[in-house]
Amino acid sequence: MIPFSKPDINKQDLKRVENTIKSGWLAHGENSTKLENLFLNFTKSKFCTTVSNCTTGIHAVCMAIGLNSDHEVIVPAQTHVATAHAAAITGAKIKFADVNDLTGNIMLSEIKKLTTKKTKCIIVVHMAGYSCEMGKIVKFCKKNNIFLIEDCAHGLGTMYKKKHVGNFGIAGIFSFYPTKQITTGEGGVVITNNRNLINKVKIIKSIGLNTPPEKRKIQGLYDVTDLGLNYRLTDFQAALAIGQMIRYNKNLKKRRENAKYYIEKIKKIKELKIQNFDKKHSYFILQVFFKSKKVRNKILLKFKEQGIGCSIHYATPVPLMSYYKKKYRLNKKNFVNSVKYGENSISLPTHPFIKKKMINTILKVIEKNL
Repeated sequence: MIPFSKPDINKQDLKRVENTIKSGWLAHGENSTKLENLFLNFTKSKFCTTVSNCTTGIHAVCMAIGLNSDHEVIVPAQTHVATAHAAAITGAKIKFADVNDLTGNIMLSEIKKLTTKKTKCIIVVHMAGYSCEMGKIVKFCKKNNIFLIEDCAHGLGTMYKKKHVGNFGIAGIFSFYPTKQITTGEGGVVITNNRNLINKVKIIKSIGLNTPPEKRKIQGLYDVTDLGLNYRLTDFQAALAIGQMIRYNKNLKKRRENAKYYIEKIKKIKELKIQNFDKKHSYFILQVFFKSKKVRNKILLKFKEQGIGCSIHYATPVPLMSYYKKKYRLNKKNFVNSVKYGENSISLPTHPFIKKKMINTILKVIEKNL
């Protein structure tokens, strides 16, 4: 077996979780604060708060900026459906932008086509950890008074012009799902450089309560100042992530080494297409592209036969999934690049437990079946 993902969890991490559970303080604890501080130090953002997952984090930010049924939100067609759902649940209309067929990232040219007077927000996704062209997008959003949210589910460690992703828009949201670089099972964080926004998100994620338990002078005495939901991360989940976050620079270094090795080998195979190596990329996974869907699917079946973990990010563009396709009467001709990206790509594992010998095995299976 070659696993697609493997969490970087050791005995010390498990002991920290055990101690937290034994303490009886399972939420609003010191582990959450410590994890937030580690994240601030890593991303160089001013403010951070943990959330129950990346989707709820995006939704909380969408609520905080006041999205409603009078607004339109532009999202990339190539992303996890959660990106669109988190905004759609506010009542806003979702408009899908086609992506670059190699990076899978939203393009400013497509954003411009979709922007109207009702456009309140753009959500960009740093696909597979490859940064969007943030300079151009930030400039456009500022000029048109549009909120910019960054879905950084794949982007822990991704830099754009010496600045960590998540620091360009009103907020950046990260994921701690099991396959991600750091995991708490389910979980995530919201980072921002806007004090008002973080204060609003903290209230929204805590059912609208204006004062968390640890800050109340008299327990049980609080007010509800906003509409909110329970989007909090438990303290024992945060405890699991602390060690992973402390070790993440080593994790990231190994991911980049693995990606570089893959790319050097894949560049020699004329039937394959791949991005150039980029030391600013987080390499959550590595995308390799085949000449056709038929060849790609053949390789997927061979991988399954031989116990090689892989995935597709994402096989079906969001606007072509039944819910959105029917709701907005969408046609795939408007998402040519997104369709191509989903049909021809395979996501290969890059995590720090992958060895060169495993990479060679993966590439042998590919070459043999092209």
